[in-house]
Amino acid sequence: MTKHFPLPSILLVGCGKMGGAMLEGWLGAGLAPSVIIDRHMADLPAPHRVVRAIQDVPADFAPDVIIVAVKPQKANPVLAELAQRFGQATLLSVMAGRTIASLHATCVQANAQANPVIIRSMPNTPCALGAGMSGLYAPPNATTEQKAHCDALLKAVGETVWVEEEGLIDSVAAISGSGPAYVFLMAELLEKAGVEQGLPAEVARKLARGTLYGAGCMLHTLPTDAAELRRNVTSPGGTTAEALKIMMAPQAWPATTSAAIAAAVHRARELAS
Repeated sequence: MTKHFPLPSILLVGCGKMGGAMLEGWLGAGLAPSVIIDRHMADLPAPHRVVRAIQDVPADFAPDVIIVAVKPQKANPVLAELAQRFGQATLLSVMAGRTIASLHATCVQANAQANPVIIRSMPNTPCALGAGMSGLYAPPNATTEQKAHCDALLKAVGETVWVEEEGLIDSVAAISGSGPAYVFLMAELLEKAGVEQGLPAEVARKLARGTLYGAGCMLHTLPTDAAELRRNVTSPGGTTAEALKIMMAPQAWPATTSAAIAAAVHRARELAS
């Protein structure tokens, strides 16, 4: 994958599972001197710094990008503080649901002179291993440099795609943002089924995880359509075909997967309100 060095300096607000996954990847990818706001992290290697609150950010620190990675429901007080200190900043939001309009309005309410450029993204936790998949949307007022900074950060921990409409970020969240959880569920279920069929737990675990890893590598490496790869494994009348009769029944995976993704998109839009 292509990496862009050096990465821009950042102020990371929120270092939970998602923020921590991205930070782990950035620290190994040449992050410019940055500040991370976290109440629980002990320290970071120089030249980076950890502070406990926005008011503790050094007065002379001017980050290229501020990443807002807090829970959407807890964002307003954070945005208000950022608007008072960094009113003209580039904000990269990795929060599900919260629209650019709502984030901007919160900033302006706290500081009438604030006019941040807000870019939205939905990364996923494999960023910690450099294998993330992130979708981004930039409003028309975002500059080429601002978009390049955000793209460089997320390309340093995986791959990126840009969407042309902000509403599509909700779809990105449902597919790739939440997607690792769906894959982990598949690993759980395969392991459980293997044990039910008599395999030792450790053998079932290794088979399930190794199979998902290998299939994922094929999907990532080969240009072949996923449906064709599936057909290549499925001999007529064989064991795979018998299993797929159940999985691909109209009310099984085809229906439940579509319903699950629609539910995730709906929840993202609920968070926006």
